Amino acid sequence: MAVPKHKTSKSKRDKRRTHKKIDAPAVGVCPECGEAKLPHHACPECGEYNGKSVITKDED
Repeated sequence: MAVPKHKTSKSKRDKRRTHKKIDAPAVGVCPECGEAKLPHHACPECGEYNGKSVITKDED
């Protein structure tokens, strides 16, 4: 089994971990209602995607 010959410094360890951060999700604007929505997803407010109604919303 491989065993490290030298201790990995905190600087070297942290440089290796620079790409492990979590980015905020990309958010777009719905062209129909103007609400925020995820790209390539139907709008949760109006149910539109690519100019077509794909989710029927019940009006209460």
